[in-house]
Amino acid sequence: QVQVVESGGDSVQSGGSLRLSCATSGFVNNLYFMAWYRQAPGKKREAVACINSDGTTRYTDSVKGRFSISQDKSKNTLTLQINSLKREDTAMYYCAAKYGWSRSCLTEGYRYWGPGTQVTVSS
Repeated sequence: QVQVVESGGDSVQSGGSLRLSCATSGFVNNLYFMAWYRQAPGKKREAVACINSDGTTRYTDSVKGRFSISQDKSKNTLTLQINSLKREDTAMYYCAAKYGWSRSCLTEGYRYWGPGTQVTVSS
């Protein structure tokens, strides 16, 4: 059974940085892709970054240049580096995974989800 668990959320000031991690386990092969989502209070959950099984990455426009997704499959870890944090980045952040390769990993329907980690940005 695939499991993903996020960590690294915190309360930080605007302009600061955070590094979120997602520990993964249970994958039976290396052919899977993953994403970071976030959901702010009263808003829909949105995909912010994803990494395909071939290593290619995609970002939603609002985070380009500030967020960086990376993965180390040998350490079963997915990471999201967030720089220049803004108040509008405040949200619960989730990592998600699915086997295979995606034509559009930002709009994919993911099967495996973590419980989330809270990021709060204050001015």
